[in-house]
Amino acid sequence: MSTQLELASKQKGYVSNSNLTLFGVATALFPRVLSALKFPSAINFLHFVVIPFACGSVLWNSRSKDAKQVAISKSLLIGLFLFLISVFASALLNDAGVINAVLVYLLLAEPFILILTIVCIPMTVEGYERFRKWILQAALINMIFAYVQKYVFRLDKLIGLEDNVKGIFIGQGAGHVLGGSVAMTFAVYYFVTAKSKPLWFRIVVVLACFNHILISDTKQVLLSFIVGYVLLYLINVKDIKKTITYLVVGAVFLGIFYWAIYNFEALKPFTVWIRPEIYGPDGEATKLKFAAFRLVPQYFESPFNWLFGLGPGHTVGRLGGWMLDSYWNLLAPLGATRHPVSWEVWGAVLASWLGDQSSLFSPLFGWAGIWGDLGFVGLGTYFYMASVVWRHVCVTDLSKYLMLTVFAFALVLSQLEEPGYTLFVASMIGLGWQDQKIAVENQK
Repeated sequence: MSTQLELASKQKGYVSNSNLTLFGVATALFPRVLSALKFPSAINFLHFVVIPFACGSVLWNSRSKDAKQVAISKSLLIGLFLFLISVFASALLNDAGVINAVLVYLLLAEPFILILTIVCIPMTVEGYERFRKWILQAALINMIFAYVQKYVFRLDKLIGLEDNVKGIFIGQGAGHVLGGSVAMTFAVYYFVTAKSKPLWFRIVVVLACFNHILISDTKQVLLSFIVGYVLLYLINVKDIKKTITYLVVGAVFLGIFYWAIYNFEALKPFTVWIRPEIYGPDGEATKLKFAAFRLVPQYFESPFNWLFGLGPGHTVGRLGGWMLDSYWNLLAPLGATRHPVSWEVWGAVLASWLGDQSSLFSPLFGWAGIWGDLGFVGLGTYFYMASVVWRHVCVTDLSKYLMLTVFAFALVLSQLEEPGYTLFVASMIGLGWQDQKIAVENQK
């Protein structure tokens, strides 16, 4: 009798941890909606508390004896610790504020913390389905918001045009890109995993998500998914069967898409940037995109800056590029620091005729931000964390593909540090691992 009560108590604890994790994801997905309902701006930072707390709770209550689960947990914890050291070493070298270091660490490490949390939750089939259902419903709400903004409120007719179609990321500068990113991630994940649904229904869902991209005019979203597909193809080149499959599917898609953009009015915006003259070594797009790599080294004072950058939040990451200005009244009393190179890069954006045309040409993007803030050591420790997830958690091509699309997005803008998007993808990857784990256990 006591054993049953103990088991019931543990299961109740596990359910609470699962709920806490879902609450953390919700606080990253819906803070802009809550802000629109007059919640204080601090609501945008709540997930930074909830996700690590959920992870700590799960690890504290974990009694797992699964060797793989334990090994993944240890490797991820080591990676998170090494990355923490690199962030604070950069902050110490460059006199950056402690709050800068904390926020940059959480912006970049939080998806890995969430993956660690999901991997360590001992999910049953029912628990897995419940978690998955909630995440997919959140994605569906995002798409419904976009359709209402477009077809009911007609926000695309106001100043800003299609950029106003932001889904649940309302009031956010690049909210339309985030909304489109979540929609396409949902489309790919649902099409591959919802095998119990009819093919025609899954195709309808994909088309609805693709239309979300069209009505929000987020061409860079599709480009990032294409780049992710190409990278996955190159990685699988050793597997001849997979290579041929990916090559054929990719060639057919690109051929049809290239024909369609010149023959369907709704797809005409994709032809706008097919302009070879702006992409050469002296092209305007090239000069603007790589502006940070010209300007940031001008402030290096020692070889250590190449290793540790100019300090967390001091260059072109999400914190230095956007958040410090947006939340300065909130962060300044906490000791936040800024660096002039961020404004210089913004000056390059404002001085270019391409600066306000598309985020595709923005010099403030993920990989440039990590390099500028944390240097090559920061990049190295970040890639170590990513390699742990790639080798041990991305157990399917779908998970690898989703991870590669995030890395492709990091070449465009700061999606690598956008919690609403990265935590959504991290949830998909963590659920993929849990799905395979449950399938293996059911075969025993």
